[in-house]
Amino acid sequence: MKNIVFTKMVASGNDFVLVRLKAENRFLRTLARKVCERKFGMGADGLLVLEKSKCADIKMRIFNADGSEAKMCGNGARCIALLIGKKKVSIETKTGIIASVVSNNNVRIKLTDLKDIKPDIPLKVIRRSMHINFINTGVPHAVIFTEGVDKFDIIGLARFIRYHKRFAPAGTNVNFVEVLGKDAIKVRTYERGVEDETLACGTGSVASSLVFASKTCAARKIYVHTKGGEVLKVYFERKNNGFRNIWLEGRVRIVCKGVYYV
Repeated sequence: MKNIVFTKMVASGNDFVLVRLKAENRFLRTLARKVCERKFGMGADGLLVLEKSKCADIKMRIFNADGSEAKMCGNGARCIALLIGKKKVSIETKTGIIASVVSNNNVRIKLTDLKDIKPDIPLKVIRRSMHINFINTGVPHAVIFTEGVDKFDIIGLARFIRYHKRFAPAGTNVNFVEVLGKDAIKVRTYERGVEDETLACGTGSVASSLVFASKTCAARKIYVHTKGGEVLKVYFERKNNGFRNIWLEGRVRIVCKGVYYV
């Protein structure tokens, strides 16, 4: 039996199990599925694997609940920044180096600059025509604007879009966005790899904010109301047809620590 020391953390309703572990991919994929299972494991949206880095304070690998590996996770990066215990932490990811600033349990991370927003893509979804915005904030996101976002079941529609041939082969995360004001939106996200709605999604909050800003005269800060109840903050600067100096801010906390038996 192998004993693995873990920390369970939550960022705005996104929950993760964090481990310091160097192992082959096959083992890590299997471990993620077992750990994230909510009945027989600890239960989590994802497994975050911390490794030594040659170019940053720490290296982050992200395994979704289904065992697939993602390139980036905004809320996961915020968890790691808090766990490291320094005011400023650099995190190596598959999308580049992520800078972070920690103040008590409030954590900000800086995402890479973004240019490529594909607005109003016509899509036929379940015998009806829709217009969907597409953006990649480290991972792919479809963004759909709607009214009364709390009043309908997003799962069936989101799964159809997630696997739509337009986004093949990788698929996409799906965000449903309701505009609350000139600088505020409400977002519900179906996450690829979790294959369900989560209480919050960091990269999804950023994706939704930037698409919203690209269509409006929104200022340099957007308040994102999540299903988990927390209001995340997304900061940015406009540059030509894109955005730079993009930051995501919200609360993070440690839930528990222990030993997992494999």
